[in-house]
Amino acid sequence: MNPVSFHACKLLVITLFLYSFAAGAQELSPRAYWPAPVGAQVVTAGYSYMSGDIVPDRSLPLTGVDSSINSMILGYRHTLNLWDRTTNITVEAPYIDGTTVGTREGGLDLERQYSGVGDLAVTLSVNILGAPAMTKPEFRQKRGDFDHILGFSVKLVAPTGKYDVHRLINVGANRWAMKTELGYIAVLNPKWVLETSLGAWFFEDNKDFLGMTKEQDPIVTLQGHLIHRFRPGLWASLDMNYYRGGRGKIGGRRLDDLQRDSKIGATLVFPFARRHVVKLGYSKGSINDSDENFDVFVISYQQLF
Repeated sequence: MNPVSFHACKLLVITLFLYSFAAGAQELSPRAYWPAPVGAQVVTAGYSYMSGDIVPDRSLPLTGVDSSINSMILGYRHTLNLWDRTTNITVEAPYIDGTTVGTREGGLDLERQYSGVGDLAVTLSVNILGAPAMTKPEFRQKRGDFDHILGFSVKLVAPTGKYDVHRLINVGANRWAMKTELGYIAVLNPKWVLETSLGAWFFEDNKDFLGMTKEQDPIVTLQGHLIHRFRPGLWASLDMNYYRGGRGKIGGRRLDDLQRDSKIGATLVFPFARRHVVKLGYSKGSINDSDENFDVFVISYQQLF
């Protein structure tokens, strides 16, 4: 690879979208709207470990939860030109293996081991302002001129995961879900970037939940990321979010399960061997203003094509 191509590769690396793998509204995703040149492709293989007061579907009527969840994910991202704006299509396919101990309504103790393919997710994100669609030479020329970027995304989660109608806890949610989000990036100086985003999750009813219909209200999410860029491709961030909503209803009966939770974490991303990237991440979440909390450890590998 010649020096120009190698330099271009390093610049492309900083555009990679890196996953957090936590379920639903708990996800933290720094640099989700950072631009890339048209034609850039990224393949991701990742692993996360979650422990504590967490389950694959946070809307389940469980208390006193203690879980140990391993998640593997394969992802693919392609950058294209849509309406002359930088646009990304991302596909994520997870596999989940976990154990959960808890207490369901009525005081019945429950222990469940589960594993299988999770729900497939597809995300379309468009940079509305600040990042027009660019070829690789145009991207190299403009890379220092990104001051403010405004992006919009729609994420669809399909009910493709493993689901047993006779089980309370499952890998799949057996319903469609959609997240819409606005994201804003402010380049404070060549080394520091501030990102914020405001979004909302919407959920279809699960009409086969233990013989009943399970409904869930929308969840509003707010994220913030303070990112430090050490050099092209090598960066770290402090991440936090807050989400509220998601109160459920089962069989027409309203549950007292309003989610008003938060999560804080840190991310380190470093490139190696030209077109390869490794991400390390840790985050801790707190649940419903209580003493319940959970931990998430993440490692992922990406290759740029």
